[in-house]
Amino acid sequence: MASSPDKDLPKPSNFLRQVIERDLEQGTYGQRQWGGTPGDAASHQAGEPDPARIRTRFPPEPNGYLHVGHAKSICLNFGLARDYGGICHLRFDDTNPEKEDTEYVEGIKDAVQWLGFGWDANGTSHLYQASDYFDFMYRAAEYLIEAGHAYVDEQSPEDMRANRGDFSKPGVDSPFRSRSIDENLQRFREMRDGKLEDGKAVLRAKIDMASPNINLRDPALYRIKHAEHHNTGSKWCIYPMYTYAHPIEDALENITHSICTLEFEDQRPFYDWLLDRVAEGGLINTPHPRQYEFARLNLTYVVTSKRKLRQLVDEGHVSGWDDPRMPTIVGLRRRGYTPESLQLFCERIGVTKADSWIDYSTLEIALRDDLDPKAARAMAVLDPVKLVITNWAEVMGSDAHLDPCQAPVHPHHPERGMRQFMFGKELWIERTDYEETPPKGFFRLFPGNKVRLKYGHVVECTGASKDADGKVTEVQARLVPDTKSGTRGADAVKVKGTITWVGVSDGVQAEVRLYDRLFSVPQPGTGEKDFLEELNPESLNVVAGFVEPSLAKTEDNERVQFERHGYFVVDHTAQPYRNLVFNRAAALKDTFR
Repeated sequence: MASSPDKDLPKPSNFLRQVIERDLEQGTYGQRQWGGTPGDAASHQAGEPDPARIRTRFPPEPNGYLHVGHAKSICLNFGLARDYGGICHLRFDDTNPEKEDTEYVEGIKDAVQWLGFGWDANGTSHLYQASDYFDFMYRAAEYLIEAGHAYVDEQSPEDMRANRGDFSKPGVDSPFRSRSIDENLQRFREMRDGKLEDGKAVLRAKIDMASPNINLRDPALYRIKHAEHHNTGSKWCIYPMYTYAHPIEDALENITHSICTLEFEDQRPFYDWLLDRVAEGGLINTPHPRQYEFARLNLTYVVTSKRKLRQLVDEGHVSGWDDPRMPTIVGLRRRGYTPESLQLFCERIGVTKADSWIDYSTLEIALRDDLDPKAARAMAVLDPVKLVITNWAEVMGSDAHLDPCQAPVHPHHPERGMRQFMFGKELWIERTDYEETPPKGFFRLFPGNKVRLKYGHVVECTGASKDADGKVTEVQARLVPDTKSGTRGADAVKVKGTITWVGVSDGVQAEVRLYDRLFSVPQPGTGEKDFLEELNPESLNVVAGFVEPSLAKTEDNERVQFERHGYFVVDHTAQPYRNLVFNRAAALKDTFR
């Protein structure tokens, strides 16, 4: 996806934008060629001037569903490419054959597109997978051996770990470090040809076992793994380590700015070392990519560890990866979040190099700000009790008579028209709207008090009926004549309270799922407790309610504001599907405690 930056829209500055603007001003990558597809130095140098001013990439591993932290990375990488006339690649880092699946590949593609981004530019798809580069990675590994920069190590994993040292003790050279180039090549090819078992040998870079940066103490480049790969099948039984593969993938794709999270900061010296060595052999285009790190998203009341998210799914603590309580993109989407709200959230939290926690309410505020000008309004009763108008026939003339009422679809967009519903003798109201003995400041229904039924009439409460347990089963009231909203004299009777309602005659039954935060503590899993002990037992409350008839034919994923209650989305994926199902996306204000 390439486009010219919009000069009319100011963009919030951050250190990444400053780096990119400096490189563009200095022409750091201005002379590079592009061969049309990822490739080595020769293929790019035979190509045309790179049409992209910058190249970024979003490189997920297809071993799970993307979460809100990935949304930040997607918006950042694709957004920077868009703003600076560049191209962002979608690349699957599928170097681990045992954990990856095409289900996740398709899920990732769908998530990126749903967020509003794409990987096609200038008539070309920039959708890639690391496994397509395995041949080049092997070629580069043999070059490193030939140049004296790599060797095959056959220590046991335990000895290798012990000899690596720690932050206070330098590492110890492997007894295999002094092997000849020919011996290393022969042994590496035996690894490739399947003559060694898993774990019997690794290919390591030869750098410095005494380096204060442990990542430079001869890191592993290849390991043996006799496993079927979803893309390459059984062609390979050795697979590159991520820290080796990732820089090479960037180089082959002509990436200019390789943007990753802070946990990779200590890996940057190896990133540069590797690309410097491969460039010395003329294998990759130059100048090669540079890595830049930003703080990952730490969002309160959620976990974003793929291991923990998988555990929540596998052990049945949630209904699946798309459970609306999950921080996965598919979960947020089913919860009612919009692409625009997630983009707005990512823009507001910004990009820094300092780790911090972002309060979950920031995410909900972005959703409210996006939905408020868009979402249609409707009335809903989530904890219904029947209100009976005892003088209906006396005032209206017939028990069967229904009084049509209306309200705007959206209060600020009259062009969207009006919604229609019926006021009758029997109405549904919220159980909490009645108190026999009202507390101070309660202005809704109690004996002797008058309230306005929104968009309808004023009524005066006369009492209620209860069952043997003292639970209210029905509320009674008298209609106050000539008080219908929108008619002359409607305001002649002054009331302090207004409540919402749904007509019994035309109300639509609905299942409403009231989702809240999945965890009860701000930073789950960071203390001594198991994170599962910190699950919020009130994260889901399913109620049977009634909604006004305007919602009877809502589309899947349609978002609406239930007046008084918050923002909801229609969920046609809910099973078993009997009636309308609504998921609460967010309350009208933050009420979590």
